[in-house]
Amino acid sequence: MTYPHTHAAGRRTGTTSRRGGRPAAPVPPQIPARRGPGGRRLLAVLLAVGLLASVLPWWLDTPAGSLRSTASTITAAGRITGLVAGYLLLVQVLMMSRLPVLERWIGGEQLARWHRDVGATLLVAVLAHMSLILVGYAGLHRHSVLAEVGTLLSRYEDMVSAFIATGIMVLVGCTSVRAIRRALPYEVWHVLHLSSYLVLLLGFGHQFSNGAQLFKPGPVRTFWIALYLLVVAALLWGRVLAPLILNLRHRLRVADVVAESPDTISIYLTGDRLDRLPLLGGQYFRWRFLTPGCWWQSHPFSVSAAANGRWLRLTVKVVGAHTADLRDLDPGTRVWAEGPSGTFTAAHRVRDRALLIAGGSGITPIRAMLEELPPGAALIYRARTPADVLLSRELDWLAQARDTAVWYVIGSRDDPGPRQVMSPDGLRELVPDVARRDVYLCGPPGLVEQSVRVLRRAGVPRRQIHLATFEL
Repeated sequence: MTYPHTHAAGRRTGTTSRRGGRPAAPVPPQIPARRGPGGRRLLAVLLAVGLLASVLPWWLDTPAGSLRSTASTITAAGRITGLVAGYLLLVQVLMMSRLPVLERWIGGEQLARWHRDVGATLLVAVLAHMSLILVGYAGLHRHSVLAEVGTLLSRYEDMVSAFIATGIMVLVGCTSVRAIRRALPYEVWHVLHLSSYLVLLLGFGHQFSNGAQLFKPGPVRTFWIALYLLVVAALLWGRVLAPLILNLRHRLRVADVVAESPDTISIYLTGDRLDRLPLLGGQYFRWRFLTPGCWWQSHPFSVSAAANGRWLRLTVKVVGAHTADLRDLDPGTRVWAEGPSGTFTAAHRVRDRALLIAGGSGITPIRAMLEELPPGAALIYRARTPADVLLSRELDWLAQARDTAVWYVIGSRDDPGPRQVMSPDGLRELVPDVARRDVYLCGPPGLVEQSVRVLRRAGVPRRQIHLATFEL
């Protein structure tokens, strides 16, 4: 099966297709047991119950006849949105805590999507709370809105810190817009995003000194304090204690750095007791290389080979100053890792067979997954030129060893060949049972978004489409 495209290396056209046959040598099966969605559903129920419990005290404390004026109704709406915003802030921090149980139940990919959606809702709730309270209090006190701002800042305890917290949230929200985030250096965006922890600290005093339902001692105040303590404990465990235990146990260090292409390297790591590392192909760590110029940054990279008990490997495309510095890592350099994270794994499959679609360096988690997926998988690897194809020898070996069909689709997205392949009819022609397979997607955002649309038109249910998203 071939489709026309420009093949720069050989000056010919055609999509290279290699199909697996009998394995060249016996390969022991390493297929992880499936992990169902039970944990994700349980957490969703718990979060919904928590939201209801956070708003219920207002309902119980508010007499039916107390909302007779417009100002009192607006003030009540401001209090409700304040309770919702306070709860969503705790949920946001919990999702940023990197708590291992959440990483196993939900996975970094789903947490990233929830974090994005809850973050947008939180920002709207905070701005609505501030606006409604200002307008409602101004109406009750018969002041202008500007006069009410002065009154709140000068006479109400912890109100200045609450306004600062709101400003930080607006800044973080604006820099999270996709276009702005892409324009910012990763390091700048990451520092700005971490400042959101200040919102938890700055908003705490305002809630308990001015909140109508929280300033009075009693079960409601105790419940909210307990929520804060639980979230802070989760944050300390996920961000500090769990990584400390992991790194003291395994003591990772650089073994070698190998050039895979002019702009791609593979970093091999060794350590202690790697056979006890609970790692699945397709997962990622947040890596911090303890060398001058690199130690202060932590970046997410997936492993590019399944766990073997002897070494780990990550394959990195050089796209900035930090990744360029990784080329010069010396053997023996200590490495601080946090993880493993992610549900982009064979354990989270819902079907017996899989189709994997990779673009460029997105092949790295997929290459590791191929060692653990059941035989009979299919791989479509998109690249602009033959020089952009990574780990091709290993992929060809896995095609034989794991009975996997591999297609290399070379060319730009506007070339006729790739356009035909990446269409509903093209996918069904290559993989007739595509609608009955899990589909794993990893690559540039444009490729992933286009592929999701094509897969849905080809009849693939949304729950069978798995995306790799790395950062929270």
